Amino acid sequence: MDYFFAVILFAISSSVTPGPNNIMIMTSGVNFGVKKSLPLLTGICVGFTVMLLLIGIGFGQIFELLPGLHLVIKCVGTLYLLYLAWLIATSTDTLTSNTQVQPLTFMKGALFQWVNAKAWVVATGAIAAFTTVGAGFYSQNLTIALTFFIISFPCVGIWLLFGSMLKTLLKNDKYRRYFNFVMASLLVLSVLPVINEIVNQLA
Repeated sequence: MDYFFAVILFAISSSVTPGPNNIMIMTSGVNFGVKKSLPLLTGICVGFTVMLLLIGIGFGQIFELLPGLHLVIKCVGTLYLLYLAWLIATSTDTLTSNTQVQPLTFMKGALFQWVNAKAWVVATGAIAAFTTVGAGFYSQNLTIALTFFIISFPCVGIWLLFGSMLKTLLKNDKYRRYFNFVMASLLVLSVLPVINEIVNQLA
């Protein structure tokens, strides 16, 4: 019971704290509302669960054999996050334009986990902290993945609802531009530690 409680606390704390997923879903809530953002929310939660399972099964061993592959994925992921920040900062007319940009899809939300630095840290940390080598390893891995799957929906969903509530306050183009710029800036700040790590690895 203590083990399961510890996994739940870890899942809540890591899922509800600010990060690329939550910034992205809140911005989607502001610009598109809850209904249109549900595929993205589902993609994030399902994608991270699959990521946890694959890392637990042995994806980490591949990176031990090919450490350069991890660096490549990290670099590509960082560039994508910076590109996403630019898209957020420049999406100023999504609420009023007839040609509004579509929200990210389920698949994009799921695939986004593989370039999300925080997702990698949480996934590898969860597997390292809450599994033991032995016959019960795979059942522990499955328990962790299912716990995150259940916990992530309400934790990430809170950010979506918060973004949706802000939508009525951000109908003013000026305020919405400020909001998107702040969210883009927060996303860039969340990437800075990864950029620093990449620079140190390449130095």
